[in-house]
Parts: sequence; structure tokens; C-alpha cells
Amino acid sequence: MSNASGTLFVVATPIGNLQDLSPRAGAVLREVAVVAAEDTRHSRKLLQHLGATPRCLSLHRHNESRRTSELLALIEAGQSVALISDAGTPLISDPGSALVRAALDAGVPVVPVPGPSALSAALSVCGLATERFAFEGFLPARAAARRARLLELVNEPRTLVFFEAPHRIADCIAAMAQAFGLTRRALVARELTKVYETLQSAGLGELAASYAAGDAPARGEFVVVVEGNPQPAPATQLDAESVLRALLQELPPARAARLAARLTSSSRQQLYARALALAGEQE
Repeated sequence: MSNASGTLFVVATPIGNLQDLSPRAGAVLREVAVVAAEDTRHSRKLLQHLGATPRCLSLHRHNESRRTSELLALIEAGQSVALISDAGTPLISDPGSALVRAALDAGVPVVPVPGPSALSAALSVCGLATERFAFEGFLPARAAARRARLLELVNEPRTLVFFEAPHRIADCIAAMAQAFGLTRRALVARELTKVYETLQSAGLGELAASYAAGDAPARGEFVVVVEGNPQPAPATQLDAESVLRALLQELPPARAARLAARLTSSSRQQLYARALALAGEQE
């Protein structure tokens, strides 16, 4: 590394297996003055493994706004900073976008140091079409909002990728089976690159039954990849979402959904679920 001074490095770190850390990433982490980490306690273990001794500052969703200006000032003063997340590539469902945007706006050099990513790892072994895909991150925790979001994706032709927490994985797969159909193929990737890594590829109905019966382990970190809809419904002349939002200003959810379905030839069930989600956002 010729001159790291005054540069923001966005560094991918292992998602489990430490051997996945690239030599370049290791060199950057050993040479920068400051590491901005989602959880400094977690990241110090990696830094100690590398023999790296930079100053560590936390950068998470609760302090990102305040910390961004501090880190940018350090970079502009000539110190190099490495942005890392707890695991994988920063900004993929992790904090850091405010810092990167501020650095770009300030004309500060921003350098990606690519490497491990649970998103790309799962896609590489899913056995589904990967020419085009849509990353949805974490679904809403509440059942009604989760179902509404899934119903919005029913006609999505691209392969879909989700992250999910262990305590919600069974409910997540069950909701997907209900929304997308039992035969829609999916891959559940658990603990990627770790000792207990498992891959389950099957129809959503079979996967849901496995989790409901307790046959599938519900511990660890999960990536769910779902086949896109091979035969999406044709677009309607009127945009159902816009019609529904307009009607909700005057009508309760059930009546708004019924009328929007009639006007757009869309599913009343899907529109009602979406109406409930929108009404909840306004509360």
C-alpha cells in the first residue's frame, strides 16, 4: 500500500472462516490509523488475530450520524480509516452509508477492498437464475407487515435474496410458502463458511414443513434465496399501490382494498394486506 493517508477504505471481513480474509484486507487493517467498526469488541478479536493495532471507533445505526462527522474530520486531517462491519462486506444491511456518502461529497478518496459477502456466497450455490436478482435484506418482524411485503413480491421475476434471524426463520419460510406457493424453489443457507454450514434446497412447502417439524436447525445466521416468479401477472393499466394509497385517505382498509381491486383487477387479498401495512405506518 503506497500511501493510505487521507483515504477511506471499505473493507470486507470474513463471515465465518478467517482464511477468507484477503492479504490486501489484512494489510489495510494493519496500516490504517483508525478502524470504524459496527461492534468494536467483536472486531478487536479480528484485529488481534492480524496483529493490527489501529484506534477503534464504533459506527452503528445509533451513532452513525454523530460519528460520521468525527471520522470525516480524521480523514481530512490526513488519517486513513478502514470501515468494517461485524462480518462480510460493509453497507450490505449494515451501517456506513452516511460515512461513505459524506466522504464522496467531500472529495475524499474512497477505496473498496472487496471480499466475503453472505449475499454473493448464497447466490453462488443456490442453483437458481442469478443473472438478475433483488436483495430484500431483512423482512419486517411483525407477521402482518412481513406478509404484506411478501405479497408485494409475488410477481417479481428476479431471484430474491433475504437475510433472516434464527428466531424468525421458521415463521419466515412459512410466510414465504403461503405467499409464493409451496412449489416455488428456494435455498436456505445457514452459517455460511462456518463449521456448521448447511444448505437446504427444496420447494418452499417442503422447507416450511421441515422447520415446522423441528427437523431443520434454527440456529445461526441465515440467507434465504427464492426463485423468481416465472410467469408474473401482466401489469394493470392503473397502478394498484397509488390507487390504494389515495383511497385510504378517505376509506377504511377493507373498503379501500375492495375498491382498489375492482379498479385495477388486482388481488383484493394482497391489497388488503398492503392496506393494513400502510395504515400501520400512519399510526
